[in-house]
Amino acid sequence: MSEKLKAGILGGTGMVGQRFISLLERHPWFEVTTIAASPRSAGKTYGEAVSGRWKMDTPMPEAVKNIVVMNVNEVEKVAAEVDFVFSAVDMTKEEIKKIEEDYAKTETPVVSNNSAHRWTPDVPMVVPEINPEHMDVITYQRARLGTQRGFVAVKPNCSIQSYAPVLTAWKEFEPYEVVATTYQAISGAGKTFADWPEMVGNIIPYIGGEEEKSEKEPLRIWGHIDAAQGVIVPAESPLITCQCIRVPVLNGHTAAVFVKFRQKPSKEALIKALSDFKGAPQELSLPSAPRQFIRYLEEDNRPQISLDVDYENGMGISVGRLREDTVYDWKFVGLSHNTVRGAAGGAVLCAELLKAQGYIAKK
Repeated sequence: MSEKLKAGILGGTGMVGQRFISLLERHPWFEVTTIAASPRSAGKTYGEAVSGRWKMDTPMPEAVKNIVVMNVNEVEKVAAEVDFVFSAVDMTKEEIKKIEEDYAKTETPVVSNNSAHRWTPDVPMVVPEINPEHMDVITYQRARLGTQRGFVAVKPNCSIQSYAPVLTAWKEFEPYEVVATTYQAISGAGKTFADWPEMVGNIIPYIGGEEEKSEKEPLRIWGHIDAAQGVIVPAESPLITCQCIRVPVLNGHTAAVFVKFRQKPSKEALIKALSDFKGAPQELSLPSAPRQFIRYLEEDNRPQISLDVDYENGMGISVGRLREDTVYDWKFVGLSHNTVRGAAGGAVLCAELLKAQGYIAKK
């Protein structure tokens, strides 16, 4: 029997589900043994269910083609097959909240890419390099759910990955006011250009709900656990205001960011802080962890999607164009891969952290 943990993918036929399957193809710790999706896909092999809809650049892994897709709503049946699940289901927010907690109550850990539980007070929302200690709130969540090993953990929105880690690296300089504009790829909407031809040569200056997430979610990541209440309390600063724009790019979210600091760092100090920044994934040598989480590019025309989006297999952050500003103190451009670091890859890294911390183990 394989020593790998048996992983299930809830919502495995969608774009993020496909990204999970691609990333886990040769994972040293996890093996995809179960795929669940909507009733219309249930009963088909995965190859049949996704025929003509495979959206990844790499071929569908042979190991999953003949897995028979299960009905995601048959919670007990799916849960019996796995040690834990990744969630990428396409449902309403209330439906997602319920089904993820239903899986948790079967004593199955849930690592979610969805936004539904990001503001549930006892659900950790984690970027593993930034706030791994937030996983400790799982103890309180389990008490609420009445579980011994089941829980829900989530990763944050894809749009913040290109600037929240940068601001974290600069915490010692006390950033207190931030203006960010994100230029977001169409895969963030689960689309390709074949699905969304009207995006060719076009931009759309609105992405529903994205600006609020971009402004508020970093504060929850920078928050702390209130042990008396058993909840995560968001930080109060820095104040962030954001605009989010959909642009004709397949993969990669770019952010143009302006920052005011209480301290007055030099450019050299800011770049050094980026290069030196690391966290639990690097210290624990987690399988998906980038060796260098954030890199600074000196060239005036970097970072670029075409050159830099796949940095560290899509798990690293690229930063460039750091310069003084006439209104704010400093400004920069950041780039992250939205469906790898920002979605499935970030969730896989969370699962690796949870395994290393002892929260996920064989049933």
